[in-house]
Order: sequence, then C-alpha cells, then structure tokens
Amino acid sequence: MPRIKIDHNKCTGCRHCEIACSLNHVTGVANPRRARIRVFREGNVFFPVIAGPFVDAACTSKLNIKVGDQVYDMCLLCRASCPQKPFFIEADTGFPLKCDFCGIPPNPSCVRWCNSGALELIDD
Repeated sequence: MPRIKIDHNKCTGCRHCEIACSLNHVTGVANPRRARIRVFREGNVFFPVIAGPFVDAACTSKLNIKVGDQVYDMCLLCRASCPQKPFFIEADTGFPLKCDFCGIPPNPSCVRWCNSGALELIDD
C-alpha cells in the first residue's frame, strides 16, 4: 500500500507542496488553504503534515514527541482534523479535506514538486 514518507529534516519550508496540491484539486487556484498538506513551523524546523481522516471529537491522548533533541506537541504532527485542529477544513465550505494521493494510481503532486526530497512516495 503506497504512502507518503516525510523526512522533516529535509523540509526547507518552501511550501511548494501546498501550492501543487491546491492546483491539483482546484483547477487554476493556487491557494494553500485548499491544500491537503500543510507545512508548519516550529522554530527553525518545518513539519509537512498530510491531511488524514476527519474526527468530530478532540483527541484524549495528547502526548509530546521527541524529534532529535526537541520535544514537540503531538498535535503538531497529527494528521487528523478535529475541532481543536481545523487546519484541514476548507474555509469556504466547511468540507473536511483528506489526501487522496492525487488519483489512481497514486501520483501525489506534493511529492512531484518537492525539491528538497522531504516527501517520497513509498510502498509498504
């Protein structure tokens, strides 16, 4: 089953993935708010997060996660869209966004446009 592997150490924060995703899903519209991927920044580190399933309840198991020498709030890396993290809800319609790998067979725009190699389509 294909999945997108993210190497946070390679992400430069260019956000080309967000633009490519929005252009793929809404013809002629380069709007990162419509993308199924978002790049978050924590200090000097960038975290691409791909939209996963929508859940209508907030998580009850919030944890901290250690990446390298830094400790981060797990919400930053969670893919789910929930009431406390509505980043993957389309602003105009309230429609929850979820990565669809840009079709069948999977050919994600975000992976194709990632110049740094932070995103990679792999088969598990």
